[in-house]
Amino acid sequence: MAAGTAPDVAQVGSTWMAEFVGLNALEPTPDLLETDDYFPGALDSVTVDDVVYGVPWYVETRLVFYRKDIAEQVGVTEPPTDWEGLFEMARALQGGPDGTWGIALQPGGDGSWQTVLPLCWSNGGDVVSEDGGEFTFETSQNEEALAYYQSYFTEGISDPSPAEGTTEQDFVSGAVPMFISGPWMMAAVEDLGGEGFADKYGVFVMPEKESSASFLGGANIGVFQGTKNRDGAWKLVEYLSRPEVQVEWFTQVTDLPALQSAWEDEAVSANEKFEAFRTQLQSAFAPPTIATWEQVAARFDAQIEQVCKQDLAPKDALATTQSEAQGIGTGG
Repeated sequence: MAAGTAPDVAQVGSTWMAEFVGLNALEPTPDLLETDDYFPGALDSVTVDDVVYGVPWYVETRLVFYRKDIAEQVGVTEPPTDWEGLFEMARALQGGPDGTWGIALQPGGDGSWQTVLPLCWSNGGDVVSEDGGEFTFETSQNEEALAYYQSYFTEGISDPSPAEGTTEQDFVSGAVPMFISGPWMMAAVEDLGGEGFADKYGVFVMPEKESSASFLGGANIGVFQGTKNRDGAWKLVEYLSRPEVQVEWFTQVTDLPALQSAWEDEAVSANEKFEAFRTQLQSAFAPPTIATWEQVAARFDAQIEQVCKQDLAPKDALATTQSEAQGIGTGG
């Protein structure tokens, strides 16, 4: 970008949009591209200071994966709908025939904020003010959400030191019969579990406190400033933004379409598990569109690790994150 040799069009991760916009790297989206059919959270991920840059390409969100067969064995017949219900279900499944831990949760480290922040949203909290001008980590809503997450570790339901890369294996074996993740894990556990395993597990939307909320990730498509082929670049973006093209991309790589109309196609809607993702996408949120979010998120991850592994008080963790975030600034 600094050398002026950026491509005409690029796929940009959803958490990087504001930083690229802050560098004056991306063009605003022209009026000829309609944006009202995207999932709300997906559109938020390309909107910085009320201006849309590029378009969402594909989306993902996180659900709770659980072993239906083990749940039935321990007397759980319906997925929970609230925080307390999820906690009790995890405890119950931990008592299954092969159970070691109830649910796999990330005990801090890179990206753990992607599970904790939705709990803050679910409880009516947030980490940035509505105008994006200041950080709001220190609230009672966020403290309650982080304390709830911590309880899975203090109560011995989640492993504070899990071996890396064993989620799929532990899920298939029943050692850890629940986890929270995105749609890519469907193929991973089904391939490992073999024929018929798809019927042994289910997914359900994140449980509610005030609401059900989840993280919305994925990737966007942007056109770089200074392109010498502006018309062609936006024509390519328009083509990739057609519902039928998004469906075709889904059939090849199972990346979920960002356009809601694309979900009407049977190729997407036929699988009931994908329908659960569709439901969650209606109440999934993109991370704050501020230029410094990746730096701030790394500081939050570090404090989450202290909460989960060192029993740091959530209030202290949020105070430290708030102070460090203020030192970094929003980049506005």
